[in-house]
Amino acid sequence: MSQGGVAAGAPSEPAADWRPDVLGEDWEALTVPLLADDQGEAVTTLVRRVRTDGDPGRRRAVLYVHGYVDYFFQRHLAEVWEDAGFDFYALDLRNHGRSMLEHQQPNAVTDIALHAEELDRAVAVVRAEGHEVVVGHGHSTGGLVLSLWAHARRDRPQGPVVDALVLNSPWFDLNRSWFDRVVTTAALEVVGGLAPRLVVGQLAPHYGTHLHVDSGGSWEYDLAWKPHDGFGVRAGWMRSIRRGHRAVARGLAIDVPVLVCTSSASGPHDRWHDALDSTDSVLDVDQILARAPGLGPDVTVVQVPDGVHDLILSAEPARQAYADAVTEWLARRLPA
Repeated sequence: MSQGGVAAGAPSEPAADWRPDVLGEDWEALTVPLLADDQGEAVTTLVRRVRTDGDPGRRRAVLYVHGYVDYFFQRHLAEVWEDAGFDFYALDLRNHGRSMLEHQQPNAVTDIALHAEELDRAVAVVRAEGHEVVVGHGHSTGGLVLSLWAHARRDRPQGPVVDALVLNSPWFDLNRSWFDRVVTTAALEVVGGLAPRLVVGQLAPHYGTHLHVDSGGSWEYDLAWKPHDGFGVRAGWMRSIRRGHRAVARGLAIDVPVLVCTSSASGPHDRWHDALDSTDSVLDVDQILARAPGLGPDVTVVQVPDGVHDLILSAEPARQAYADAVTEWLARRLPA
């Protein structure tokens, strides 16, 4: 699968019209206009942590990209990166979270290659703010999207689009039966072309229910933007995801250092179970471990004991172990 570039005639980079963000004090958001897609008008949204210590800013930054049925809400993730010497930015992709528009089907694109435009624009804004080093940081589907984009943008004469990738439980294969991974995937090649917006699946609610404070979990987020059972998996989107999975399986050639972090174990994805607080109960850890070495020539893999799917939402001590793994790798591979 190819990741397209910004088309000729695309809107220019927006002025730095940052506004207060829904996360409250010390957070700002910037709406970035995009080329229209098959649903019409589209935007993406950059979020940043505001520096309050009088420092005009660091020369290093991170751009975080969320997963499917997700948006950025993990304030404490910014603290990990700031302690490592990075200004923090996050991106709500088109049709997700802050970027959902009334006329759009939530979390629905027919080709994840569309996100390349958003990543290009976001990194341009971050670099324009004085950051010479930018790290891409992706969770789950965000890890897949970042990996494909970095591969497509490799070997640029002007240098890499990002200087490193940090992937948190990246989605590299379908955590389902052989039948779904082979037969259903083949059917999606047809259905995804004929009826790309047909709902062909649904997100299991158990992991989200476990996380959210209203159902006994530890984390508070907007259920209108991140509902436990999602918005319906659509055929065109899933066809595009599976094409991305095949590209990863064939092997990528990402030309910057990559850190892949994952839990130490998987749990059932389709039911409630007692290890929801200590396993990845969305993806298959073994699939991540199998695909990670093929991302490029410089890949480090770290497993976090008792981590959940979004490792930064794990219970302690797993959450701190994940943060330590990231900061220690950054210190070795991107020393200040």
